[in-house]
Amino acid sequence: MNHVHTSPDAIYPFDARGVAKRFRHAAIFGALDSLNPGETMRFVNDHDPLPLLQQLQMRYGEAVHIEYRQREPGAIVIDFVRQ
Repeated sequence: MNHVHTSPDAIYPFDARGVAKRFRHAAIFGALDSLNPGETMRFVNDHDPLPLLQQLQMRYGEAVHIEYRQREPGAIVIDFVRQ
């Protein structure tokens, strides 16, 4: 049986703090590539990933909406919503 997750309110957690730094961007891109339209990756990190956000804008443009859910020192939560 094939499980397909296509719920428009599906939110998938991605905690970058547990991924080795050298693999983080590749893992994030892979996770975003696997989202279906309407799905969300809830990204958690210990710092504001401004260079990553620039890369995402260049790579995905309007295909991924970026929304901060929490933006405090040491506690960053961002929803990446696939359009």
